[in-house]
Amino acid sequence: MSPASTGVAAARAAIWRQLPFFVWLVALWMLLWGQFTVLAALTGLIVAIFVTRIFRLPAVELSGRVNLWWGLVFMTEFLWALVRGSLLVAWQILTPGYPGTAIIAVPLVTDDDLIMTHVAVTSSLIPGSLIVDVDRDRRILYLHVIGVHDQASIEHQRRAVQHWEERIVRAVGSKAQVAALHAAGRGSGSESGEGAKA
Repeated sequence: MSPASTGVAAARAAIWRQLPFFVWLVALWMLLWGQFTVLAALTGLIVAIFVTRIFRLPAVELSGRVNLWWGLVFMTEFLWALVRGSLLVAWQILTPGYPGTAIIAVPLVTDDDLIMTHVAVTSSLIPGSLIVDVDRDRRILYLHVIGVHDQASIEHQRRAVQHWEERIVRAVGSKAQVAALHAAGRGSGSESGEGAKA
């Protein structure tokens, strides 16, 4: 191969690797504006090009593995956790008394930035919990949660976040990350999918 064709092949590979993030930026733009129109898609495309060209970030290495079944399981459990968390928070607001709060540390198995971010965002989106800090070096997420009254409910919250990690790794993690979950004794899928709820 000539150096020019090698350069073109490398450029195509780089574009292919970054395409999911580019599409995500366009989708995020449309979600932010709450419009799913051609105009919103075009302006999102312009903004995505601008952002990716001006604010260059190091390439994020994807595992290259997407398991559609576990992705569907994750989305189903996540939607259920959203509804359940919303109802529980509403109940706690309407019920007299203090609902009980805590800041908990949740150790994770994976140290991949993308997986940790997915777990943090998933946990924060479910009503009743919010990420307050991340210790990347020690693989620990710190969450503020409501609706905890004793050590058992704190452990339940901790297991719920670890459950999200398992679901996300099974859906988009590498084979090595799935093996690490199994080695840690957390790859069985037996935990309840209630999420970091209130």
